[in-house]
Amino acid sequence: MESFPHSVSINMQPYARNWAGSPATTFGPTITSFVQPEPVPSPRDFVLWSFFNSMFCNPFCLGFIALVFSIKARDRKIAQDPAAADSYGRTAKHLNIAAFCLGIVGTIICIVLLVMYYNSLQAGNRR
Repeated sequence: MESFPHSVSINMQPYARNWAGSPATTFGPTITSFVQPEPVPSPRDFVLWSFFNSMFCNPFCLGFIALVFSIKARDRKIAQDPAAADSYGRTAKHLNIAAFCLGIVGTIICIVLLVMYYNSLQAGNRR
């Protein structure tokens, strides 16, 4: 494995000539630059989203299962295994999406049923 950053030294010689017409013999300053590698994005683990879903949108325990996969992804990220961390992170993401969508649909259905029940009680009291 290579260590970064790489140091590159370039010895610059001036092109000018001295007063006698011969090429200049003094060396110019040495320029050193560092080449930075492209940063590798770390795999996402979605722990906060999984925690939210396990607390508030937890149909069929999908939020809790997503939280388990998120913690596995974070463990793999700390263990320097980005392939496994990415796999667990994607699974947690998909479970979070499913839990959130089912939670929203369930909440909307509950609200509609409560409104219908309230309206039927109001209609029954008018008779």
